[in-house]
Amino acid sequence: MPELHLTKCELEVMDVVWRKQRATVQEVCDALSRDLAYTTVMTTLKILEEKRGVLQREKSGRAYVYEPVVTREEVRQQMAGDLTQRLFAGSVKTLVLSLLGTRKVSKSEIRELKQVIESLDQENAA
Repeated sequence: MPELHLTKCELEVMDVVWRKQRATVQEVCDALSRDLAYTTVMTTLKILEEKRGVLQREKSGRAYVYEPVVTREEVRQQMAGDLTQRLFAGSVKTLVLSLLGTRKVSKSEIRELKQVIESLDQENAA
């Protein structure tokens, strides 16, 4: 299984590849919201492919084209699970309460959260 605990820089690069679905080093450089050296992006893509196993590449002309092997949701789930274990001793309740206490939550977000909780409650009752 790929290593899905990614750094901030790796997540920025993956975000571009997920949005584009296929991208060269130059395309990733051009799409990033901050300036990163071409060589930094190239090294990050290589790490994401070889070490993390979340990208694959194929040669297209003179350039490599990178494609995601995992979805954004798979990375979110594993990183959230790791965070829950490491910082909150596995307590989802403590994680959620901590998140809710760090910023203002809109009425629509509260409605969505209630719906998810009700759905989980019904699943657990069955």
